[in-house]
Amino acid sequence: MVETDKKREAIIEGAIKRFMHYGISKTTMNEIAEDLSVSKPSLYYYFPDKNSLVLGVIDKIFSDYFDIIENERFAEEQPLEARLAGFIEVRHRFFQKYYMLHLSGASPDSSLNSEELKAHFMKMKARNQQFHKQVFKTAAEKGEIEDTDMDKVAELYLDSLAGITSLCITHGNKELFPSKKEMKLMLDKQLGLSGIFVKGLK
Repeated sequence: MVETDKKREAIIEGAIKRFMHYGISKTTMNEIAEDLSVSKPSLYYYFPDKNSLVLGVIDKIFSDYFDIIENERFAEEQPLEARLAGFIEVRHRFFQKYYMLHLSGASPDSSLNSEELKAHFMKMKARNQQFHKQVFKTAAEKGEIEDTDMDKVAELYLDSLAGITSLCITHGNKELFPSKKEMKLMLDKQLGLSGIFVKGLK
């Protein structure tokens, strides 16, 4: 069982490397098998199709993301604005690292537009929103901000950050990697928005 898990993880890591370099839509299962020097039957044993492999990759990325933001170094003792800034910087690092995965949004690859994949993204989005809801709720309990509908607060906050990210992707025409200057501008805008958002809740 342990060996099986290790093999599965190795395949996911190999897929992530190729996806990050070429994008999801331009990567085939055959290429991943060749990269890892595994037979196609072995690859399909762990992942029956490309869609299941993409789901595995998404799980891995989000698992790493939540492991970091739920870490004790973002302790509740920190002021709300500082906690949120820390989360934004983590999101930014993940965005930079996995930017090529964003380029598959308008892909003709049907496996990337499956209902299963969309449902999985929505599940991860809901988990992230629930996490941030608790962050805002804790801040309200400490008297940092007014106590209000934290579900709506978390949703609006995250959607606002996502809007800035979308503008960055659109500016890059979904083809060219944003420059360091553009990436820095995106981070600065998100941090600025977060600060204003927190002040508005006080």
